[in-house]
Amino acid sequence: MNHTATEKPREPWYRQGWPWFLIAFPATAVVAGVATLVIAVQTFDGMVVDDYYKEGRAIVQTIGRVEHAREIGLRAGVKVRSESIRIELAAPDAASLPGRIRLTVAHPTRGGQDQELVIAGSAGVYEAPLAPLGTGRWLFVIEDEARSWRMDGSAFLPAEMEITIDPSV
Repeated sequence: MNHTATEKPREPWYRQGWPWFLIAFPATAVVAGVATLVIAVQTFDGMVVDDYYKEGRAIVQTIGRVEHAREIGLRAGVKVRSESIRIELAAPDAASLPGRIRLTVAHPTRGGQDQELVIAGSAGVYEAPLAPLGTGRWLFVIEDEARSWRMDGSAFLPAEMEITIDPSV
């Protein structure tokens, strides 16, 4: 092998930059695909519903229960404290107020922090201990035990510690 002074010996392909640059794009796509697959397998997407017709009927029933709360003139004042909640229900006919209510406190994106309580009360005042709620938007659903009426409200905690739920608005 005679080489002239101007001729350089060839380096092997793995010591050059261009092959590695060209290999980097498909390799990055493979790594991103594997990461996406791992995330998809390990997480549960609770937003996907198998039976859309059934869910649609449930929404119509919920709207009917909100309408019933509006018809009987219910209003609620909710006071959230660090470890308790106080609900004051008001209606034109105070005798129509139930002895126990069902309260659901839900976070829109973190289902593991949701709380469901059945609270006994008298004269429209219901109090119960509540696990501390984190910062963010929270949804409050108040229902009677028979689930004949329903009221929905939301608050951004800790800024809104007292909210009013009035279905007629």
